Amino acid sequence: MKTNATPSDTERVERDSLGEVFVPKDALYGAQTQRAINNFPVSGQPLPTSFISAIAHIKKAAANTNHELGLLSKPFSEAIIEASEQIISGKYTDQFPVDVYQTGSGTSSNMNVNEVISHVALMDNPELSLTPNDHVNMGQSSNDVIPSAIHVSSAMLITKQLLPAMNHLLAVMNKRRKELQNTVKTGRTHLMDAMPVTFGQEISGWISLIEEDKKRIKHCQTKLCRLTLGGTAVGTGTNTDPHYSVRVCHHLKEDTGICFKPADNFFAAQSMPASALEFSSCLRSLATTLMKIANDLRLMNSGPLTGLAEIELPAIQPGSSIMPGKVNPVISESVTMASAQVIGLDAAITIAAQSGNFQLNVMLPLIANNLIQSVTLISNSSMILADSAVKSFKVREAHINEHVGRNPVLVTALNPVIGYMKAAEIAKKAYHEGRPVLDVALENTDLSEEELKTLLDPLHATKGGLH
Repeated sequence: MKTNATPSDTERVERDSLGEVFVPKDALYGAQTQRAINNFPVSGQPLPTSFISAIAHIKKAAANTNHELGLLSKPFSEAIIEASEQIISGKYTDQFPVDVYQTGSGTSSNMNVNEVISHVALMDNPELSLTPNDHVNMGQSSNDVIPSAIHVSSAMLITKQLLPAMNHLLAVMNKRRKELQNTVKTGRTHLMDAMPVTFGQEISGWISLIEEDKKRIKHCQTKLCRLTLGGTAVGTGTNTDPHYSVRVCHHLKEDTGICFKPADNFFAAQSMPASALEFSSCLRSLATTLMKIANDLRLMNSGPLTGLAEIELPAIQPGSSIMPGKVNPVISESVTMASAQVIGLDAAITIAAQSGNFQLNVMLPLIANNLIQSVTLISNSSMILADSAVKSFKVREAHINEHVGRNPVLVTALNPVIGYMKAAEIAKKAYHEGRPVLDVALENTDLSEEELKTLLDPLHATKGGLH
């Protein structure tokens, strides 16, 4: 905060209800933004541009609504709409410097957007007596704008970024599933050899996990489309036309193509960000799924001489600064780190969500930032996992076939015919003598070689059931 009585050559004076503040001459924001800059030098990390854009969408919809309701004249509404559209298009991104770790209601960021819209509008319409609070913020409170912006930004990112990335990963996986549906490998439980599976079956499990995550996210998106706009300060709708909430959601739908509606209960929506919390849990679940898949790929790729060496992931960069020729599963490692971060961000959101004291949650900027960061990490990770790992890994069939037929666990297929104890005896002998199960079974059962070949065929074993 400036203590000298006069501004420098690079500053101007702005005023708010607390008095004068010195602001950089070329800044498009005003006093309240500058106070936030001065008060919150915490991380140097501003809120994501997609969140600022969501607030601008709300300001545009509010200006349209207030004009329709006869509360805002056409010149004022048009000026606000035009300025909002410029922000939505990506202009002036450097004019939103307020730190994520600010006032818990997000008032500083709401006023930052109000002030920038006001200044931009006045650049083109200097004759208007347009102000941030009375006109840009008309019919609104930070307490209903910021929770709604969390929902708007999340719903838009699901539609434009998250679901397309998930669909791309699913398409790549489905292609590989079909290609490898009859390629047999050793199954593993407890990291130990188990009955055979096909690569197609293994990949089908990955696909099903992601499809379930996708269903949860789409179900949650319908809840995120419920907004608390119109609730204003405490949920009662102070200083807001009774038709405002429905109309502002209508204009948001026209602007974004997403069907937003008023929340069923503004008091609940403003005091507890339940839908944002649920969305975060969906992202955590998807992160856990991606981590499982990335680790499966990493382990199957291990070796190439002393690991599982079932697949060969694309060699996309040198793996060591000292060991020539070494190549590492870097995409899997990147995805697991991003997934771990999403799980951590969800933990912070969980703590933040319970900070809804009485009529307002006071950790909203953190929730907004963490949700958007999580969507970005998950979406980008899904794309690189699809394109740089799943799409083009090579199966080392010769190496796999060398071992899969010698797996003593294949004897499980003989259980219904010779019994568990006899089968266990054969498996132990085959393992200790390093011989194929088929040879040992021929010596220790009355089954013909033809019967045994059918029962112990690894591909046959992947079909399940009794044979």
